[in-house]
Amino acid sequence: MIFGRTAATLPTPQQALPGRSERGFSVPDRHAVLGTPVAGKVPDGMAEAFFGMGCFWGAERRFWQIPGVYTTAVGYQGGITPNPTYDETCTGMTGHTEAVRVVYDPAVVSYAELLKVFWETHDPTQGFRQGNDLGSQYRSTLYWTNEDQRAAAEASRDVYQGALTKVGLGAITTEMLPAPAFYYAEEHHQQYLAKVPNGYDCHANTGVPYPSA
Repeated sequence: MIFGRTAATLPTPQQALPGRSERGFSVPDRHAVLGTPVAGKVPDGMAEAFFGMGCFWGAERRFWQIPGVYTTAVGYQGGITPNPTYDETCTGMTGHTEAVRVVYDPAVVSYAELLKVFWETHDPTQGFRQGNDLGSQYRSTLYWTNEDQRAAAEASRDVYQGALTKVGLGAITTEMLPAPAFYYAEEHHQQYLAKVPNGYDCHANTGVPYPSA
């Protein structure tokens, strides 16, 4: 990954990079692993969720491996700059985090199961970083697409906070909001670890399992 600005604050609209009215690059038609469409509307019967958990290369792989996940994509979310590039996002001056879009079949995998993967495979207490990756683009985010997801996300945060507190870890810093605009990342970032199996994959998880029901 490219290490850029490591500010502990997000830019204001006046400070943010201007961006552009349209995406300046293409994204692949098909998922390199699942063979499904990478972009486009959510198919009937499917649901959509968004997760930010540090470097999006490894985060995406964790979700495409889950049975019931229809497709995944990486992109930029939660910021100000329209249609940002990777290099722009890494400056910290777009306000975006590296995020994963997950389209899944709720009849096969529940949102609660996706939340368990989210909490267990990164460290949600680190603020604007994950491990050695520093900057606002690596912050933990959980963006919901409907009220059921909001309720489930907030409840899961409280459950996991209890588990973290029991072992002496700090407060969860995950940014939780209704899903803002998601801007697809460049083609070579999509399913990166399928194309580069030994590529960079940093996730500083806490080692604390999500409590069983």
